Formats: sequence, C-alpha cells, structure tokens
Amino acid sequence: MDYFVYIVCLVAGLVFTLLSVFVGHFMGHHDIGSGGHAEAGADSSDGPGVSAISPTVISAFVAGFGAFGVIFHEIPATQPVYFSAPLSMFCSFAAAAVLLYVLRSLFRHTQSSSESHIGKLVGVSATVISPIPQHGVGEIAYVQGGARYTAPARTESGGAVGTGETVKINRITGSQFYVVPM
Repeated sequence: MDYFVYIVCLVAGLVFTLLSVFVGHFMGHHDIGSGGHAEAGADSSDGPGVSAISPTVISAFVAGFGAFGVIFHEIPATQPVYFSAPLSMFCSFAAAAVLLYVLRSLFRHTQSSSESHIGKLVGVSATVISPIPQHGVGEIAYVQGGARYTAPARTESGGAVGTGETVKINRITGSQFYVVPM
C-alpha cells in the first residue's frame, strides 16, 4: 500500500508540473496555482521571487516524496514504511529547499540586473531627446548600468531646453525627472 502512495505522489507532482508548463507556455495562460505571479504566496517576502509555498515548490516536494519513497522502498533496509516515509520526507524537503534556493537566486539576479535604481540617478548627465518647452515636459535619455533609458523631464527653473543639449538630473518626483542645464 505504501508503494502505491509513493507512485501516486510521484505521478501527481510530475503531472502538475507538466500541466503548468503546457498551459502556461503553450496556451499563454499563467494562472495555474498562483495567479501567474511568481511572488504570490503566503510567506513574508516583500520582493519579487518565489514563495516557499508556491505551487512549483509544492509540486517538487510531492514529486520528490514519491520518487524518494519508491527508491527507499526498493532498498531492503529501508523498505518498511516507518523508515521509507521519514527518509522520503527529509529528502523531498531538501530537494524542495534546493529548488527554492536556485529559483530565488535566479530571480534575484535577473531582477537586480534589469531594474533601474532611481535613487542613484541624481547627478547623472542626460541628453534631451524631445525638447523641453518653457514650463512644459520633454524627454531625456540617460545611461545606467550599460543600458539606455528614457524619461519625461522638466527643468527646475521652468525654462526651455532644446533637443540634443546635455542636462544633469537634479531630482526625481514619481516618474517626473527634474533637470538643470549643464
């Protein structure tokens, strides 16, 4: 009977994972389990990433429990359920923890390399790419971390600045950049 439970867990975990990949990737739906948000979960993390109780981690745990249970059931010394179940539980916790670490590491690196850090932009020079009219809004381009970004901009004094002129970012309020001519 315990062998059957291990097989069911293994198959259920694998089927859920494959179904998630199929529906999410091939059909364009990203709403199986967590509403399509990587950060959806009930843990206390406040940034993007993977929750410890996300469907991905849970399905890895369930599949791991089944796989390790089958393996431990085949070894004569660990065949009794009072040996195989705790060992399977421990190994599947370890496998899910490794998966969680890898996914969080992956999200941390991709998020930090693709996000512009607004606080570090004050004092950076930029080029006006759409003229800033007197008391109006134009557009600037600046480079940060090797990537070029654009943003709406006004002058601090309310004066006009023409296309191609170099300005310095003086402050940022919301999505509005305030610049001064250089």
